[in-house]
Amino acid sequence: MKEKPGSSRRGFLKKLGTATAAVAIGTDVFAAKKQSFAYLKRNFGISPNDQVNLALIGAGGQGSTDTDTALKVPGVKLVAVCDLYDGRLDDAKKRWGTDLFTTKIYKEILNRKDVDAVIIGTPDFWHQQISIDAMHAGKHVYCEKPMVHNITEGPAIIKAQQETGKIFQVGSQGVSSLGNEKAKELLKSGAIGQLNYAEGFWARRSPIEVWQYPIPPDASTQTVDWETYVSNTHKRPFDEKRFFRWRNYTDYGTGMAGDLFVHLFSSLHFVTGSFGPEKIYASGGLRFWNDGREVPDVLLGTFDYGQNDTHPAFNLSLRCNFVDGTSGSTYLRLVGSDGAMDITWDKVVLKRNKLFESEDPFYIDKMKMSGDTNPERKRMLAPEEITYEAEKGYLGGPYDHMNNFFTAIRNNGKVTEDATFGYRAAAPALLCNDSYYKNEPMHWDPEKMVVKKG
Repeated sequence: MKEKPGSSRRGFLKKLGTATAAVAIGTDVFAAKKQSFAYLKRNFGISPNDQVNLALIGAGGQGSTDTDTALKVPGVKLVAVCDLYDGRLDDAKKRWGTDLFTTKIYKEILNRKDVDAVIIGTPDFWHQQISIDAMHAGKHVYCEKPMVHNITEGPAIIKAQQETGKIFQVGSQGVSSLGNEKAKELLKSGAIGQLNYAEGFWARRSPIEVWQYPIPPDASTQTVDWETYVSNTHKRPFDEKRFFRWRNYTDYGTGMAGDLFVHLFSSLHFVTGSFGPEKIYASGGLRFWNDGREVPDVLLGTFDYGQNDTHPAFNLSLRCNFVDGTSGSTYLRLVGSDGAMDITWDKVVLKRNKLFESEDPFYIDKMKMSGDTNPERKRMLAPEEITYEAEKGYLGGPYDHMNNFFTAIRNNGKVTEDATFGYRAAAPALLCNDSYYKNEPMHWDPEKMVVKKG
């Protein structure tokens, strides 16, 4: 993985000059003192001729948001909605039309011949079963992340996708974004030199953001099909919090790692071409939101990535907390031998280290007089910076990801995040949870996708 001195910089500058020729920043993009700037663009080749009939299974917050995004793609029509709560079915007709078919039985959706594809926006613990049933029923599937609730569930979804040949996309929406695509291009071109470290961060504080979702006043066994909800997990008496605030409970959700870390894993794996880490260790705790939840509100994870054909060995550090509302939004940072870049879905900020050296004898003597015993040594200067930002009107990563799904359906093509990719993104997040609860490191073979003994 080692490169000849200077080859990384020269190769990057050559490619950068071609990629950003429209940006007037001189012959050497880093010669200017001011920060450089370039717009990221997306050109769509959308043909709405072939209508795709869509159904939603799980009409909560994320499922409904996914559906709104899907309906912005030309040629997509929503025909059916399934949810276990009456109120959401009523809201669906108000939101998307009274002609919708609505049901509490998801298999009624899968039996409909007018449904081409489904969005699965259910709690995590239903993802595997509904995904497999949907593909075997001949439906294409857009399944929210994480793809699975348990580390053992991934192979069955991969097998179903391979057996049926249906399009299956996991909903880590940022994967298809302009920001991720530019970061991938920059890393490959040598923009930051050899990758050696990555870090990601996510902070939240407001109640809804930390999963204290509102509970409808009519929540009861008359309006919620609780028996179906818990039919594939531990049986319990009706508990409105476990239904409407399911992310807080291990029977149904996957905590901070499954909800948020998985986004960062997905982006990192897309940008670097990685299959995943080999060693996972997590720590954290429940520090603030003592509301009966079973998952931590502060979680720290460290991950060892081994060398492979696409990247050198590097380390990853992820942080997530629900106590701090002052530190901004999420980001992913890649650090290399020549610089670093901060990556979001619509922006990449690239910073490259500058080195200064001088062979002037007068300068060397002056440095020695000042007490510098090694004046020949190169010195770190302020980084050179260039910002790539999505142009005005960019529809965003979620739209790109959904459009990627429907384009694959129409063209019998490939998606950005299929079942194998989705499992490799979910696995380290789930093993992060295992490490936290067991208080021990977890070992993973990211290529074979199996848990290893330490």
